[in-house]
Amino acid sequence: MSFPTDRPRRLRRTETLRRLVRETHLTPADFIQPLFVVPGTNVKTEISSMPGQFHWSVDRVAEMAERCFRAGVPGVILFGVPTHKDEVGSAAYDDSAEVQSAVRAIKKAVPELLVITDVCLCEYTSHGHCGVIEHNEVANDSTLELLARTAVSHARAGADIIAPSDMMDGRIAAIRAALDQNGYAYLPILSYAVKYASAYYGPFRVAVDSAPQFGDRRGYQMDPANANEALREVELDLAEGADMLMVKPGIAYLDILHTIKEKYRRPTAAYHVSGEYAMIEAAAQNGWVDRKRIILETLLSFKRAGADFVLTYYAAEAAEWLLEESRHAR
Repeated sequence: MSFPTDRPRRLRRTETLRRLVRETHLTPADFIQPLFVVPGTNVKTEISSMPGQFHWSVDRVAEMAERCFRAGVPGVILFGVPTHKDEVGSAAYDDSAEVQSAVRAIKKAVPELLVITDVCLCEYTSHGHCGVIEHNEVANDSTLELLARTAVSHARAGADIIAPSDMMDGRIAAIRAALDQNGYAYLPILSYAVKYASAYYGPFRVAVDSAPQFGDRRGYQMDPANANEALREVELDLAEGADMLMVKPGIAYLDILHTIKEKYRRPTAAYHVSGEYAMIEAAAQNGWVDRKRIILETLLSFKRAGADFVLTYYAAEAAEWLLEESRHAR
């Protein structure tokens, strides 16, 4: 038998050849950097569950925003740890709270940087759930008004994109209506349309002290076993006015991400979540993986699966690597 004339290895022989025929590319513009804002002044404290990530006070959060902008990262998403938590998460819709104050600080320091705000109550409630508790359950419809108030408060502060993550039914319609009625019809909504009840969120819940005080979130976040349900969630959110979609977590749900992008052809994001981050960091600290290579390979997998952009704790660092590589390639 003669040897095949088609030899794929011909196009793998050198880095220049590989770069020439590469199908999927990463750029700094593909990333969004999550940031955690806390009470106090002059705070930059490493998060125990997420080595290399920090709690930032409002007076210092612009430092990281400026780093992101210099690296070519187009935006950040803000999560708040409030001074006070209560049963109805009132700090979430307080115009002077940490997230709202951080939005103003970042937009003043780096006006061109997109500021996305996560809209949920879990960081702000004393019980750790994403909504109002009635009869020992999360009450869907009573929560919608508070989510809408939070979104409008973020809009007043200057947010560029509103990103609801609570998984209440009807939340996109409630937020869209509230934004429109208050003069913010131009603001887009990035919906956490497909958010699974995942064990990958553990380090984040340590970072914002948002673990539920009773039960869990499987009554409102999606069952990891379900794929068709993800399509239904997307269809509902698009019908209610979502402008962009998100799949969360990332690595374990690349099939869902790919299906949604192929079917709906809307701007679609993946969230490379805290547990995925922490596993890479733990393996790298033990010398079991090449840290830089595995980070870039993981981020590339989201793009290859169909993500238009990726929310990742590696955003600034990965963008800096890519900028350096592009300089060397010239």
